[in-house]
Amino acid sequence: MRVAFLMAPQGVEQIELTEPWQAVVDAGGEPELLSTKPGRVQAFRYLDKADTFAVDRTVAESDAAVYDGLVLPGGVANPDALRMDEAAVAFVKRFFGLAKPVAAICHAPWTLVEADVVRRRTLTSWPSLRTDIRNAGGIWVDEEVAVCRAAPATLITSRRPADLKAFCSTFLPEFGG
Repeated sequence: MRVAFLMAPQGVEQIELTEPWQAVVDAGGEPELLSTKPGRVQAFRYLDKADTFAVDRTVAESDAAVYDGLVLPGGVANPDALRMDEAAVAFVKRFFGLAKPVAAICHAPWTLVEADVVRRRTLTSWPSLRTDIRNAGGIWVDEEVAVCRAAPATLITSRRPADLKAFCSTFLPEFGG
């Protein structure tokens, strides 16, 4: 199971990267950190700088076809930056075009909204995204984890770091882990 983790060069909520990453490793999978720029990603613990993580490859040099699933960690600044990057948005859209599962937590659905893949899908997120998701044609629910198997791809979403255990145990089987 090869899993892409896509994030901007800074602004990812650290636990929303590290806990799903470790879940993939524990399931025998191979996570890869993709970003819009090479180098390192600066993670945050809410608004405070946390650790940095090495980028395995840029999204521009990545092919969605080689991955079994895509994880979009949150943080406020991370998905806000991703949704402004054409290559990142196209990469997310490609997963849906290939009917490969995507998992997004907290603020990460902002990138899904920009990719225009939430229409007629049920999903959850950090509560402040509710209106954005509804305006994009999605059905927002306040649940620990929402799984939408609408064609073409399965979408797994979660609200916040407190939901990470449920998020990980739900997306892993969908990714083949």
